[in-house]
Amino acid sequence: MINLKYYFKGLFSIKGINSPALALGASFIAIGALLKNLGFTIQESIFSTFLTYALPGSLVMAESMLIGASIINIFLAVWLVNARLYPMTVSLMPLLMHKNQPKWKYYFSCHFIAVSAWLIMKSNYKEIKKEHRIDFWMGIGTATWSVAIFSTMLGYFAANFLNKDMMIGLAIVNPIYFMCMMIGAMKTLQVTISIILGAILGPLFYFLSPEWCILYGGFLAGTIAFFIGEQNDK
Repeated sequence: MINLKYYFKGLFSIKGINSPALALGASFIAIGALLKNLGFTIQESIFSTFLTYALPGSLVMAESMLIGASIINIFLAVWLVNARLYPMTVSLMPLLMHKNQPKWKYYFSCHFIAVSAWLIMKSNYKEIKKEHRIDFWMGIGTATWSVAIFSTMLGYFAANFLNKDMMIGLAIVNPIYFMCMMIGAMKTLQVTISIILGAILGPLFYFLSPEWCILYGGFLAGTIAFFIGEQNDK
């Protein structure tokens, strides 16, 4: 069973002015307004966030449906976009795994993997006993997931009051927040190098391949930072 003490502790961890849930909510307000402008119903908009729970994935899904892509193409596109969450899963699961916890909790809570929830967990996991971290994580996931769904609804109903510039501004709040968090995390050589190189190489690769510049820049920056860090440790 779920330990309600730690579940609710995770649920209320999104409170505070510095919570990533605020940036998450702002971006999903823009998503809700966009989905309405694209002709989605309120039910389809809610269901999109309910299942996808990722800003880039929702955008790709909406744009793919707009141009008439097939279901299999939409599925593959969203799957590829959300593959970016795999490294977060790899870094997070060892912190949550405990022999006294049933496996269904881990399978169920995989849906909650998102940058916002990941940031909250990484900032608080040391304060939680390892046996109860999965319950804490499920509380965080439920909270951020609910914020995303509620914000989608809010954006959908507020669409008539949001112009294009306002929607763009709301949509980039989340990425800007994450960039600030990454800068704040520059406490090791590897992280510092990867962030600085990523900021440099991403725009440079744009001139070679606008569609793949972020992937190329991030992969090369991360690889260089990893090997420099490994050599420095030795």
